[in-house]
Amino acid sequence: MRTLDKIVVVGASLAGLRAVQTLRREGFDGELTLVGAEAHAPYNRPPLSKSVLRGDEDVTLPGAEELGDDWLRGRQAVRLDARSRTVVLDDGAELGYDGLVVASGARPRRLDGVHTLRTLEDALALRAELDSGHEHVLVIGGGFIGGEVATTARQLGRKVTLVDSGPHPMHAGLGAAAARWLAGHHERNGVELVTGVRVTEVTGGQVRLGDGRVLSAGLVVGGMGVTPNTEWLAGSGLAVDDGVLCEPTLYATGSVNVVAAGDVARWPHRLYGDALIRVEHWSNANEQGAVAARNLLAGPDEAQPFADVPNFATHVHGARIQTAGLPHLADEARVVAGHPDEDRFAVAFARDGVLVGAVAVNAPKDLIRLKRSIAAGEAL
Repeated sequence: MRTLDKIVVVGASLAGLRAVQTLRREGFDGELTLVGAEAHAPYNRPPLSKSVLRGDEDVTLPGAEELGDDWLRGRQAVRLDARSRTVVLDDGAELGYDGLVVASGARPRRLDGVHTLRTLEDALALRAELDSGHEHVLVIGGGFIGGEVATTARQLGRKVTLVDSGPHPMHAGLGAAAARWLAGHHERNGVELVTGVRVTEVTGGQVRLGDGRVLSAGLVVGGMGVTPNTEWLAGSGLAVDDGVLCEPTLYATGSVNVVAAGDVARWPHRLYGDALIRVEHWSNANEQGAVAARNLLAGPDEAQPFADVPNFATHVHGARIQTAGLPHLADEARVVAGHPDEDRFAVAFARDGVLVGAVAVNAPKDLIRLKRSIAAGEAL
């Protein structure tokens, strides 16, 4: 392990928190500064689209209590000078470092007149709108956030319309069979689906679609994906392209003292022929923050590649949907357990005959088995 005296962690969400915890547990006893844009201690984001909208504000993130008050909250990094190893904050403060963890996360894509959901404030504002009596909620984007908001709104007794540009919600991430099942599942639970068309404008509850149709709703919520927070790295010398470009070890490309983790990191994954990927899910941030911290302490020569199998889970109208790997890379898909008509099934995805991904609906044991096979590079 090399000797570092000052480490700065930019980003106080899950990846940043795990980095800080790991640095201390691995024995780093130098100066450690965590910079967080929000005024809150790090909190758990998955409940924002579910229990928080129903009135439960418990977003406790285990480990956040370890930070105490000795960190910079409500501060944003606005510039990085990699040559002088300095992070500049929005209040003009300059933080020197000899090790840096970039965990600045991502922000929602926005459309005027549309509520987004990323922070606790977003969730509380959306809950207030739901409580104000809106009877019809229109959700733009059928991904995991959109699907969870649609689920919660239906649980609250609201009429829900979900607009998605794909042929079915989550088609790219789940594949044809599971996405087709999901579409039917939404409809069986009272959601009106409008697919294969984009929203072009929202004005006063009027939602204009790309085909000229206009839909009305009392409340419009967007789940249109996210953009990595990399603007503060402009001119820093770090390579940025849909995230911070990294080595397999999560070191920023060309750097020996900067690592990245979480939604902002884009790295070549060894399981997939070094395909560049960026993963936006909880489990990735949880594991990657720790690995990035360990690799920073170890140094580039001793650092280990990050090659965990990506995975995420969501609940939609009571159904548990899980994925592992990268199904979108596949050239073949096969239902290997159960059947969509039974609302319990698993789909295996392969490329050139080798497993690259899996999707399971109400079949967690099958997902675990397939995830192990993906990690082992087994054939379909």
